[in-house]
Amino acid sequence: MLPEVTATRYVTPLREGGSLPGVVEADDLRTYVMKFSGAGQGRKTLVAEVISGRLAQLLGLRVPGLAVIRLDPVLGLGEPDPEVQALLRASGGLNAGLDFLSGALGFDALAYTVDPVEAGRIVWFDALVGNVDRSWRNPNMLVWHGDLWLIDHGATLIFHHGWSAAPAAVRRPYDASEHALAPFGPDVAAAAAELAPRVTHDLLAAAAADVPDVWLADEPGFATPDEVREAYVATLSARAAIGTAHITLGRPRAAGPARQPGWPSAAAVHGSERS
Repeated sequence: MLPEVTATRYVTPLREGGSLPGVVEADDLRTYVMKFSGAGQGRKTLVAEVISGRLAQLLGLRVPGLAVIRLDPVLGLGEPDPEVQALLRASGGLNAGLDFLSGALGFDALAYTVDPVEAGRIVWFDALVGNVDRSWRNPNMLVWHGDLWLIDHGATLIFHHGWSAAPAAVRRPYDASEHALAPFGPDVAAAAAELAPRVTHDLLAAAAADVPDVWLADEPGFATPDEVREAYVATLSARAAIGTAHITLGRPRAAGPARQPGWPSAAAVHGSERS
């Protein structure tokens, strides 16, 4: 199970995202980015953060450490921003947290190069969980100590917003033409050959087991939280089995970021550093 900690201090909001996550300190003396249960997207965003984040970790992809953070709404009494104060009041109980990677930089496709193997693994994973939020406009990746880290998985597993459509979601196409890593020639075939056999029932069940019962309770059409967990496992297991058949890497539908004239490529910069 994920570690459960208690928030002791609200530090600052992160206004880059639509859900207004915040940096908090906890009673384990660590700093986290907390995703709030009272945010407009609701608890299913937290479920997606945990299941997709844990699945990525279990497959060997870099995701900041996950935790469940207990919040006492009284923590927001001294917050001067009324929007943040309302969010804290609405989020008493359990929330999702990720380790705060101090000093990390947002991924920029014009400043960093990514190996086709790593790019392929990330694109294949995003296709598996149906991530609609890793485009060149909003990469949702960080570079920390020279490594690429994946963040913000609340926009994955969108089939859980209407479980009756989950069977159709198994074969839903995934257009990766505007994925942030599409320019790096992602080798999705190699990724599928490596990762798909590892997406077993037990692996998926381990990821789903980390979701607190309270986030799965009273789900329409299910009697217990464990039944909901099994529905996630069944859907993702079936999607993993189809390999790369649902993934396309065509031409971008819109113009991507363009390097200004005179700027060297990242590969050229790295090469000059080594010489």
